[in-house]
Amino acid sequence: MSLKVGEKIPETTLYHLGDDGVGTIGSHEAMGTGKVVVFAVPAAFSPTCSDDHLPGYLVHAPEILDHGVDKIVCLAVNDPFVLSAWSKERGVGHQLTMLSDGNGDFARAAGLELDLSAIGLGIRSRRYGAILVDGVVEYLGVEPGKQVTVSSADAVLKALG
Repeated sequence: MSLKVGEKIPETTLYHLGDDGVGTIGSHEAMGTGKVVVFAVPAAFSPTCSDDHLPGYLVHAPEILDHGVDKIVCLAVNDPFVLSAWSKERGVGHQLTMLSDGNGDFARAAGLELDLSAIGLGIRSRRYGAILVDGVVEYLGVEPGKQVTVSSADAVLKALG
């Protein structure tokens, strides 16, 4: 069953790469306090994720934060080393928090997993954009296909009002 508006996000372990190596953080700690915009991508470095999805959030980060958003989180079912390399390659800096759902635990617990085994990628996360307030979903735009429409930074900005 997929996560829905009005529901609290599941508690799972997420990963990030810091100065001391790979670290962990609970999803409630990472995304459960304040107003948080989350967008998930199926695969870092893939064309749609790199050329369409992530860039919109980088361009619109200041505007999103001006709507009272405390942080913007990018989730991907990639390991933290890949997310760190993608972040550096795309010039993310400190604008976004890049978190690894390396085992797909959050995607699975939220009912937002996507089976891309047919193209050798295994189980990933569906592409979505969300607005969370204290860990409760206020907006959730899950893409029905490969496009970036309801999960885009523009769609999230519109939902923020």
